[in-house]
Amino acid sequence: MANRLFQGLIHQMNETVGATIGVVDETASIIACSDFTKIGTTNEFVSLDLNDSSDIFIRDGYTYKPFGSNIKPDYAVFVEGTDDTAAKYASILAITLTNIKQYYDEKYDRNNFIKNVVLDNVLPGDIVIKARELHFNAEVSRVVLLIRIVSANDISAYDVIQNLFPDKSKDFVFNITETDIVLVKELKNSIDSKDLEKLARSIADTLSGEFYTRVNVGIGNPVVGVKELARSFKEAQTALEVGKVFDTDKVIVSYDNLGIARLVYHLPTTLCETFLHEVFKRGSIESLDHETLFTIQRFFENNLNVSETSRKLFVHRNTLVYRLEKIKKLTGLDLREFDHAIIFKIALMVKKYLSANPVKF
Repeated sequence: MANRLFQGLIHQMNETVGATIGVVDETASIIACSDFTKIGTTNEFVSLDLNDSSDIFIRDGYTYKPFGSNIKPDYAVFVEGTDDTAAKYASILAITLTNIKQYYDEKYDRNNFIKNVVLDNVLPGDIVIKARELHFNAEVSRVVLLIRIVSANDISAYDVIQNLFPDKSKDFVFNITETDIVLVKELKNSIDSKDLEKLARSIADTLSGEFYTRVNVGIGNPVVGVKELARSFKEAQTALEVGKVFDTDKVIVSYDNLGIARLVYHLPTTLCETFLHEVFKRGSIESLDHETLFTIQRFFENNLNVSETSRKLFVHRNTLVYRLEKIKKLTGLDLREFDHAIIFKIALMVKKYLSANPVKF
């Protein structure tokens, strides 16, 4: 990474200085230079001087100025010439290169730090110490979004998302697998769950509309404190997994809105099977035909209101009542009663969960 940083700046400064300039590492290998043919060559006499001090020295017609963040210099900048002008250029370049490397190292370390915190790879005690070292604001509100690529084009979704959130001091983007990208977003205090869903929708719409890349986005709960980011990430993961089981067409899934589905998803499969068996003692849930299940779904969506449901289904009220009586006869559950409706709703979700073939336990 340092090589690319240094080469970029050397290239920009070349015309201003008007002489050959470059950087050598601690082994005296040239890692960046305005003269591309010199990159990769080594001057063993320079390496001895690098270890001695950070003072300017002259070798073979070039002025060298060691620099770096450690006690011993990591690098030295060199400028063609041995006069005061060459020394001044060398000093200025050394200061500039030191600052730019420190800036990028800090940003890289921050991103790496956040990634390890999110993946729960850092001990709780070390989180506070490392956050302080990196001057990281640990006590602001943040949320974790997990962006999962469903179908991709040649474009890098990671690069697109990074460009959408350019403030690298507040927002962090990183890959955890080939298909999963994490966004850690700093939040204002006034933001709510609807705002987060709008944010996730804008990411999904940008990727699909401009780059033909389909994604699903899981949203964790906002948290305060860097230690809690791992929890927000796990919630975003759960949101996508639960959404896949219970709401396969939903692109944006928020952990905050999972409701009963979140509870069902964490139930042991053996308990789920026992529950279904006990609820449908009279007849199996499989005995209900597609039309009946569709009617039940609409009845739930209309808050158990018979008149409203019959209107939405374009059927006579008595026809709907007849269907509900039929369900009661088959299952023993009267969906017009709130308690029975809850049991039936959970039973349908349990059936859907088991149909997704979860790991048995």
